[in-house]
Amino acid sequence: MTGTRRTPPGRAGRLRLRHSLDVAERGADLLEQKLRILRSEHQRLLSAEEEAARAWRDLLAEAESWLLRGLLLGGEQALESAAAGIGPAEVTVRWTVSMGVSHPAAVTVSVPSRPPTAAAPTNTALVHSEAAYGRAVCAAAEYAAAHAAAELVGAEVVSTRHRARALRRHWIPRLREALDRADLALEQTEHEDSVRRRWAARQ
Repeated sequence: MTGTRRTPPGRAGRLRLRHSLDVAERGADLLEQKLRILRSEHQRLLSAEEEAARAWRDLLAEAESWLLRGLLLGGEQALESAAAGIGPAEVTVRWTVSMGVSHPAAVTVSVPSRPPTAAAPTNTALVHSEAAYGRAVCAAAEYAAAHAAAELVGAEVVSTRHRARALRRHWIPRLREALDRADLALEQTEHEDSVRRRWAARQ
């Protein structure tokens, strides 16, 4: 934003101030409209994050319960044998844009299948644990995406609110004050010109 100190005197300066004030008020209106939309979207994303967190916690608890049973039945060696040869999961994030904010929209998780050469789990509990951890990994990725989306949109909500507040509380009042001073100065100048013209006419 440019300051008001360089405003030229007279009608040209008044026109410039009037234009700047109009632009600032339109900008504040647009920012407040954007803020309403962003707040609604942020609330939706927070709800999605909460739901994803709950699903992840439930699936993780289920997986840990099966793992504990598998360890009690077969010991750590059975776990190490069952985990050997299994590669990491692959996560693909799809992004979208909401009111200028880029954020995750969805994730695709590919949990690798057990290769034919890998040893099978030695007990049923470890089989259930493997499947449960696969579901927990998918839920964790969905929660991470939902959390990131809520964080990014939330940050834009704060930034937009600050910009709108700065316009309404600081910049627009300054422009109005400067416009009032310009109006007063112009009125005084025109009055002085009128007095001089009348005086000149009498002479």
